[in-house]
Amino acid sequence: MRVLVVEDVHGLADDIAEGLRDEGFAVDVAYNGLDAAAKLDANAYQVVVLDRDLPGIHGDTLCRMITESDRPTMTLMLTASSTADDRISGLGLGADDYLTKPFHFAELVLRIRALARRQPTARPRVYHAADLSLDPQRHAATRDGRSLDLSVKEFGVLEALLRAAPAFLSTEELLEQVWDENADPFTNAVFNTLSRLRRKLGNPPLIETQPGVGYRIADL
Repeated sequence: MRVLVVEDVHGLADDIAEGLRDEGFAVDVAYNGLDAAAKLDANAYQVVVLDRDLPGIHGDTLCRMITESDRPTMTLMLTASSTADDRISGLGLGADDYLTKPFHFAELVLRIRALARRQPTARPRVYHAADLSLDPQRHAATRDGRSLDLSVKEFGVLEALLRAAPAFLSTEELLEQVWDENADPFTNAVFNTLSRLRRKLGNPPLIETQPGVGYRIADL
């Protein structure tokens, strides 16, 4: 899942991004409204964590832009404005959820995951392919009843492939969905992660490779 954190306090933005990456999210950061607008135009995000009082373009304006966009992006306002009127006005702008500062990080993670489930294009909570089962909310994966010990990136790649199935995902698409804007497009990270994932999944092989096209979950 790719998330955009829009927060003008650099330390807080970086802390949120680091924590979300530890939870398996691909996270981009914008420190002002203008940068956020550019990233929203260039990339597809499942969830935007949005501060209201931003320089450049105000958070309220950004929220309206997201709401009026044809991309299915969920918005969580994360702000110090905590009165009932503030919450009502924020939700009235089109925000899908509202969390006030200070906040518990675990609650933020749960709210982001809940928003992703509500996304118009969201798929079922648990994915299945042959004898493979993956539950993103519990961060659990099994094959033929055997629990799979997957790293954050291995889990993310498997989830992306299952979400896209039966379509192929290219290396670039996997980088975009599982890593983030800091990923080196010339890195071997996708290839190496897929190699480890294939070993852990075992036989018969579940991941099909088509040179020049990408990867997909095999139709078994």
